[in-house]
Amino acid sequence: MRKTTILALALLALLGCTEAPEKKVMARYVPERADDFVFENNLVAGRFYGEALEGNPTSPGIDIWVKLPGALVADEWYKGALEDPDYYHHNHGGKDCYKVAVSLGGGASAPLVDGNLCYPATNYRSFEIVEEGPDKVVFVLHYPAWQVSETVSVSLDKKVTVVPDTYFCSVEDTYSFTGTDTLTIAAGVNRHPAQGTLDQELLSDGFYALWEHASDQSIEPEDGMLGVAVVVPGAASSFVTADGIHGICTKVVRSGEPFRYSFGSCWSKGDVKDAAAWFEIVKKQ
Repeated sequence: MRKTTILALALLALLGCTEAPEKKVMARYVPERADDFVFENNLVAGRFYGEALEGNPTSPGIDIWVKLPGALVADEWYKGALEDPDYYHHNHGGKDCYKVAVSLGGGASAPLVDGNLCYPATNYRSFEIVEEGPDKVVFVLHYPAWQVSETVSVSLDKKVTVVPDTYFCSVEDTYSFTGTDTLTIAAGVNRHPAQGTLDQELLSDGFYALWEHASDQSIEPEDGMLGVAVVVPGAASSFVTADGIHGICTKVVRSGEPFRYSFGSCWSKGDVKDAAAWFEIVKKQ
């Protein structure tokens, strides 16, 4: 056998034995569960609400799922939910124990008009996955136009980037609007005053972070703590809203100008054990 043939066969054998890179991120549309759109890396997971869930709730809020560091779990949890709708509310190396309702949840954004958050009239209605690989996934969710005042109509394209080994996801929200030159946009976190879960919080220029007990314990008690935060570079202001529901960071944008920020979360049963550790991570972010 000629030497070149031997080398070629050896190369093919080597390529055939090469394992695919370990997948550390994922994002997908979930038609089997009310049009959810789920995202995940090796440290965090969460979802956005789709059309089939409108009214129960209609909310732009990010639903945080806590998990142990390591494997991707969202597909397994959704599969389990086909037989038991409460599957991911029970602890399977993590769980859904965060209450969103009609709010910004764990780090969404919305226009702030006359001191009021003006949520979209619908959940996201369409999506695009613009980049997908083992170490990075980028998706865009589209929210149709809604009225934030008698004269101002707004639509939103929410671009989210998920990479591994971080508790944060990056966001680029593009609001397109008419009837005004600029809008104030707020990114924030639900403080859950009705549930009384807040333990500690940290508010500073450009970020808001909290450390809390589980806000949704409707299925089973929770023995861990959650950290949630938003970070808005160049924020014009950071404060707790007058109704006490949100900690927010704001910035003024023009139509079509990206509003860039990041949101993050952690679970005390993972590697971030207390509020001090979580707040240091947020400060570095």
